[in-house]
Amino acid sequence: MRAPLRLLVLVSGAGSLLQALIDAEAAGSLAAQVVAVGADREGTTGLERASAAGVPTFVEPVSAHADRATWDRALADRVGEHAPDLVITAGFMKILGPRLLGRWTVLNTHPALLPSFPGAHGVRDALAYGVRVTGSTAHLVDAGVDTGPIIEQRVVAIADDDTEATLHERIKAVEREMLVDVVTAMATGGWQVEGRRVRVGGAVG
Repeated sequence: MRAPLRLLVLVSGAGSLLQALIDAEAAGSLAAQVVAVGADREGTTGLERASAAGVPTFVEPVSAHADRATWDRALADRVGEHAPDLVITAGFMKILGPRLLGRWTVLNTHPALLPSFPGAHGVRDALAYGVRVTGSTAHLVDAGVDTGPIIEQRVVAIADDDTEATLHERIKAVEREMLVDVVTAMATGGWQVEGRRVRVGGAVG
């Protein structure tokens, strides 16, 4: 029997994506275990969610280090203490460095259909551009900003009366479900990266 995939989740804020994973694990529908949660600052709701679920936490702020390279090494060391099989950035608002990215596969979700509207304001940018559909993308993290190989995408239609807040809420609902599904597929079927394509559980994304 395959051992549960060991997940380490990095958060910066509310942690609703983390909660989706915790809930799926508690329900027995996720062949994975959240073994630790890390943050780049104290006092986040994501850390509170982890503590409430009995998941170990740690904080590694950039401000505690002389430069980003030193922070990258320290963060990689903290992550390594928990021996994860997969690292997930769930609303983690820092660009990861080569020490961490060179050691682990890192999975992220973004609230737009990449490569359109990357960056911190994907929902706002999609609305401003006037596209009729947007959505969420699950992708692997590389050294760029939302430029890694895409695993899965799900579409959300934009209504005429949508605001950034209403649209983002609908995207987040889709994003949470997609993250659980993608992690489940990776946990049960493994994954392989071939250039810009990711093969998960026997299917190419």
